[in-house]
Amino acid sequence: MASKINKEEILAKFYDEGEYTTLFADGAVGAMYGYANGQPAYAVYQSGAAVTVKDVEKNVKVLEMAAATGCPVVTFYNSVGAKLEEGLDVLNAAAKLNAAIAKVSGVIPQVAVVTGVCGATSALAAAAADVCIVAEGAELFFTAPFVSAAQGDKVEAAGSAAAAAKAGVAALTAPDAAEAAELAAHIVGLMPANNLTGPAVFEFEAPAEAFTADAPAKAVAALADNGSVVELYADYGKKVVTAFATVGGSAVGLVATGEQLCHNCVAKASRFVRLCDAFSIPVVTVVNTEGFVKSCSDDIAGGIREAARLAGTYADATTAKVCVLAGKAVGPVYTAFANADLKIAVQGCTVSALEPNVAVSVLYKSEIDASDNIAAATRAKAAEYAATVCSASAAIEAGAADLLCDAAGTRAAVIAALDLLATKRASRLPKKHGNMAL
Repeated sequence: MASKINKEEILAKFYDEGEYTTLFADGAVGAMYGYANGQPAYAVYQSGAAVTVKDVEKNVKVLEMAAATGCPVVTFYNSVGAKLEEGLDVLNAAAKLNAAIAKVSGVIPQVAVVTGVCGATSALAAAAADVCIVAEGAELFFTAPFVSAAQGDKVEAAGSAAAAAKAGVAALTAPDAAEAAELAAHIVGLMPANNLTGPAVFEFEAPAEAFTADAPAKAVAALADNGSVVELYADYGKKVVTAFATVGGSAVGLVATGEQLCHNCVAKASRFVRLCDAFSIPVVTVVNTEGFVKSCSDDIAGGIREAARLAGTYADATTAKVCVLAGKAVGPVYTAFANADLKIAVQGCTVSALEPNVAVSVLYKSEIDASDNIAAATRAKAAEYAATVCSASAAIEAGAADLLCDAAGTRAAVIAALDLLATKRASRLPKKHGNMAL
């Protein structure tokens, strides 16, 4: 696989005009510096050969330099593994690399691009990046697929880009290594250079789509500038859309909900909001969902844990947060997603502590029981309750929302909210770190 990958072609796709400066002596691992999509960036490139201690040390050195200069690091993974002759020394070096990755996490953006074989400790490092991109034909695994198959655990497409996307490890996939490099450059350009610089600003065109919350992808497309959406984790937790985009020319993170949310959907949203918060990328959340999956099986699979993590992530995030209450936002869903600086209620939305049907069956039990048609009476009372107690206007009056708009004015309201929050400054209470459910 490694022999088919053209290093110069990949770097030419990543760096502007294909120009870069080579750092250190080349080997199984090379290091470069240049501009990617207008952003200064370091690159670490694996050639496919076995990695030595000195090769790993180059990687650590690049991370240290990047943190000191405030520049992103993109690592191109393609290696048959560590050089076995170096024994425990190379294992110790890999542990130091993992520590370096963790140390600069949230300080500078880290992007992993898997172009060839990426297994064991390399897979661990690639998955720890802020954004992991896997090219089709590359391999990402802990256990080599042939080893797993020999043990009777044969899985179709194991180790592939599709499998990494389905598992929620690959944020993006690409048809080949060159296009993966282009995607990496695009991501680097969208993200701030480091945690102290503000979000990037671009020229933009307004979207052609009218706002609708019927489908999360449509909601995102209608809010984002034309052609700016880069959806992450599209094949994982599919009832939530998470995407980088620009809105009014400013880079933002967009989260949009749909139908019922399983534990994977919730984990995906938490991961994305955490990433945006680390680099002070504003988060716009569109809420229209039936709620968390009503399933004990999903609870046991981690539903409650992940929902607690989601609520904690939104509450802990100090970046600018805008919540668009575009449809149903009932009970725990409102509590988790609507922890925002500004909440926009769109006419026709439903904001309630309980589902209207359930609420009226308690509040108006005697009246409903006395009717000739209980089902019809419940529906009528629920509709009346939703239109009065749970409406957008009621949410504004109760303080559950801050701004009111109609569907056609949603994008304008979001742009105004982002502009208002552009100078937001916030600090956390002194502590080592929180202890949300991971």
